[in-house]
Amino acid sequence: MSALTALSIASEIFPLIKTGGLADVTGALPTALKPHGIAMRTLVPGYPAVLGGIEDPQQVHSFADFFGGSARLLTARCEELELLVLDAPHLYVRPGNPYVGPDGKDWPDNALRFAALAQAGAWIGQGLLPGYAPDILHAHDWQTGLVPAYLRYSGRPGPKCVFTIHNLAYQGQFPADLLERLGLPERAFSLDGVEYYGGIGYLKAGLQLADRITTVSPSYALEIQGPDAGMGLEGLLRLRAGRLSGILNGIDTGVWDPASDELIPATYDVETIGARARNKQALQARFGLRNEPDALLYGVISRLSWQKGLDMLLEVLPGMLAEGAQLALLGSGDTPLEEGFRTAALKYPGQVGAVIGYDEALAHQIQAGADALLVPSRFEPCGLTQLCALRYGAVPVVARVGGLADTVVDANEMAIATGVATGVQFSPVTAQMLAKALAKTATLHADHATWRNLQINGMTTDVSWKNPAQHYARLYRELVDA
Repeated sequence: MSALTALSIASEIFPLIKTGGLADVTGALPTALKPHGIAMRTLVPGYPAVLGGIEDPQQVHSFADFFGGSARLLTARCEELELLVLDAPHLYVRPGNPYVGPDGKDWPDNALRFAALAQAGAWIGQGLLPGYAPDILHAHDWQTGLVPAYLRYSGRPGPKCVFTIHNLAYQGQFPADLLERLGLPERAFSLDGVEYYGGIGYLKAGLQLADRITTVSPSYALEIQGPDAGMGLEGLLRLRAGRLSGILNGIDTGVWDPASDELIPATYDVETIGARARNKQALQARFGLRNEPDALLYGVISRLSWQKGLDMLLEVLPGMLAEGAQLALLGSGDTPLEEGFRTAALKYPGQVGAVIGYDEALAHQIQAGADALLVPSRFEPCGLTQLCALRYGAVPVVARVGGLADTVVDANEMAIATGVATGVQFSPVTAQMLAKALAKTATLHADHATWRNLQINGMTTDVSWKNPAQHYARLYRELVDA
């Protein structure tokens, strides 16, 4: 097996900067690829959190004027990760998360901020750094969609490029008059280039110009070729279907391991699953819920948005609580949903608890203490919370879409009889069907033997990066050998 080098280009990476599952994927993939003879570095923006968290930074290149200011490329490490950091203070050193300011609005120069990341990645791929010539560039989501465009229109040779869609709903659409400032030639502004509905489409550019396209589950790869999930790009995706594949995400099973997790009150494994009761009791106390060991405790760890179906949960919540269930919710997002769950916590004290925001330790505690984890998404490219739930014995209750459909085996009669069920699926994705799924979950929970089998089946499911890494390694080698 020949050794390969790959450069991953991403707008976030765990454990340095995280707003969602993208960071978990980009943080785990390099380590997962090592056994396959692939050495992966990751290029990330120099946000304050990144600069403050890296080890042994060394300057390897400087730019006198790079998208409006001076910049440097640094090599650095973070734990096992080998990094290249684009240190451009005028673009990245600012408050707020990577994409929006403290006012909740997108940074007005996001087009330039992420074009800079993409161009730096393309240039590195074309030999900017002496002694480093990656065989593959792997770009992630709209923020890096211009990577294959910069490769294509530079007129210089470069490596093959893989582009991964983590969520097609976020597309990076910007005005056409930015073309010159982005350093792209006029011929790039065409239907088979970066043009998209009269503007510049970053995601569209990645889909149009990458050598291969992947997304994060097989079902989502099929769904986005249709009008319901294609978000206006279904025609292009059908056109490039021969270059599109779905590779299911995994999770870092070292970080997410109930047997050794230092963030939970009581560790456990399949043989000592009874210790979960201590975590449930602690979770009830943390969220101000009644100490009722037999109550069905649902957990939610989610962005609060229409996509995630949390408005439907608010709609069915009274009926769910009337049956004696409890809810522990961690998340933030759309203001009406945040206010809806705050109001529910006040209206149903002892049954509903809501923490608005994100807390990594609390996410672990919900997985370890909740009986079931709710993921009622209207669409879901892959989803990672249900994978963590399987690992921790929190039975996932999910919509039958995208990666949720690919990773949870519904507890129908046959699946229970054959011993393969791991959770509850529902479809179509409506409040009425969610209510039916909750009723089914309550019935399953009341049958202690069946419920324990669901938990054990989930905990023994391989949700690691082992299989996904094999698929990515095979894809890289196919491109290099082509």
